[in-house]
Amino acid sequence: MSAKVKAMIGRRQRAGRRQRREWHELPVPLQVAALVRMREGLRAHNLHDTWEAGGERPRTPSPERPRYRSYDGSGCDPADLDMGRAGTRFDRNAPLDMTHPEPLDRLMSPSPREVANRLLTRNEFIPAPSLNMLAAAWIQFQNHGWFSHGDNHLAEPFEVPVADGDTWHECPMRVRRSRPDPTAHTAPGAPPTYENIVTHWWDGSQIYGSSEKRCRSLRTGEDGMMAVQDGRLREETEPGLAGIDLTGFSDNYWVGLALMHTLFVKEHNAICGMLREAYPSWDDERLFQTARLVNAAVMAKIHTVEWTPGLLATPALRLVMNVNWSGLVGPRFRRRFGRLGRGEVLSGILGSPADHHGAQFSMTEEFVTSYRLHPLIRDDYPIRSHQDGRPITTEELVPLQGQHTRAAVERYGMPDLFYSFGVMNPGALTLHNHPTAMRDLMRINGERIDVGTLDVLRDRERGVPRYNDFRRMLRKPPITEFAQLTDKAVWAREIEEVYDGDLERVDATVGLLAEPKPSGFGLSDTAFRIFVLMASRRLKSDPFFTDLYTPETYTPEGLDWIDRTGMTEVLLRHHPELAPALSGVRNAFSPWRGLA
Repeated sequence: MSAKVKAMIGRRQRAGRRQRREWHELPVPLQVAALVRMREGLRAHNLHDTWEAGGERPRTPSPERPRYRSYDGSGCDPADLDMGRAGTRFDRNAPLDMTHPEPLDRLMSPSPREVANRLLTRNEFIPAPSLNMLAAAWIQFQNHGWFSHGDNHLAEPFEVPVADGDTWHECPMRVRRSRPDPTAHTAPGAPPTYENIVTHWWDGSQIYGSSEKRCRSLRTGEDGMMAVQDGRLREETEPGLAGIDLTGFSDNYWVGLALMHTLFVKEHNAICGMLREAYPSWDDERLFQTARLVNAAVMAKIHTVEWTPGLLATPALRLVMNVNWSGLVGPRFRRRFGRLGRGEVLSGILGSPADHHGAQFSMTEEFVTSYRLHPLIRDDYPIRSHQDGRPITTEELVPLQGQHTRAAVERYGMPDLFYSFGVMNPGALTLHNHPTAMRDLMRINGERIDVGTLDVLRDRERGVPRYNDFRRMLRKPPITEFAQLTDKAVWAREIEEVYDGDLERVDATVGLLAEPKPSGFGLSDTAFRIFVLMASRRLKSDPFFTDLYTPETYTPEGLDWIDRTGMTEVLLRHHPELAPALSGVRNAFSPWRGLA
């Protein structure tokens, strides 16, 4: 990090220390005001364009204003045809000076495998009692629509040190490197960059794909519909992918993803049916594209006003996320009387002017780090009847994932699986809670992985700042002693031993999981800062949530569908048999009503 950057961060940290109380310790109205100020500061200081790394694509204007979302994410921005397109770079929330990966010896210090073994391994399942397992499946479903680094690089794998007595099958552990950016750098001394192989936008690419070829392979070609047969998606036809649904993005597929992908393909088709009735002269393409707009907005709404307040269960966050979406006046007022001004507070981000806040829109590497939420995944899954709640069996994770996925869905049926996920808790986002099954997992491509080791190594490889620097880049004061890292003394001692007493070596993933959480929060306040910034940015930069969020683009019927639809409505539209379990449940991502 340059002296200039250090000095700038130091000044902001000293200013921050003058505040006597954390934002979440204030009265609710002051919390809301603090969150608005926080977001403005993050917008000003934590959006960094990797264009400065050199060698990036030329920026050419889009030839015309888009009518629909493109297949590959291009054409959304009038000044930059390729902004958000699949195959463009991840950007950063950290200044580029802070994103150089360390030399190899430092990259392996301490060994990522040792960190995973001693700090991440689940000894006993720690549940997240305020959430259900659908919340875990949902966030993986959303992540697959936002980012993917693609297939890892086969050449010159990392050799991760393995301690004596470790049960891993090889020593050293060989881990494939991240796929390198295919665009060569021209700027000397620039940090490495990586490419997102899916669209950066909130456009449902996980079910629609990120190319026209993929998308058309998923459609019937009639009435805008996606292919569904007997309530199921079709099966993959590529060699080695048997047992997995044919969908837009199917990496790391399992029953949880099968539920979400199938549900929202059915939702797309329901929207098509509504539009076909309202506009009988429309052709297949117009029906498909308009239904996609509506369906993607439904998913964005669910994430904004249901999933996020479920994970961050405080009155201030519920208010702020609803204001993000529809403003203080609410959607009914906006639909009847229009927006009140151009700002975001009264009428929300929807329909406001698009704004990139000084940096081209894209997903960021630090955003990926903040969404390393693998402790949510359980090792065991009690399967119950949706009719009376009786236990059927308990499955482990492996028979529910990969090429076993479709067989597992066939074995139990979607109603029982939805009910079972609705009443069981995921794991808490904390240390010592990475799923055991993912500590030695065979991927479909034959790669044997330890996900805990990967979570640590990928951040180091991609130049994500370690925990104290992660805090500094967000203008939070660094931790000065291990006891501040966690409210569990035994964990503080373990972390100190693993990192040999060097606080500056603690990895971002470890710090984010160890950090004490604000009341009601399912994740750390430090990770939350990235959420505050990127949650609104994914809406504010997207013309289909800002300038083009109009009846002309979505149709009046489409906007009404979005306003009337939440996760519970989607579930009951396609699985009305779940009504008894959802009765009285305010948030579909919180535990459902158990049926005796």
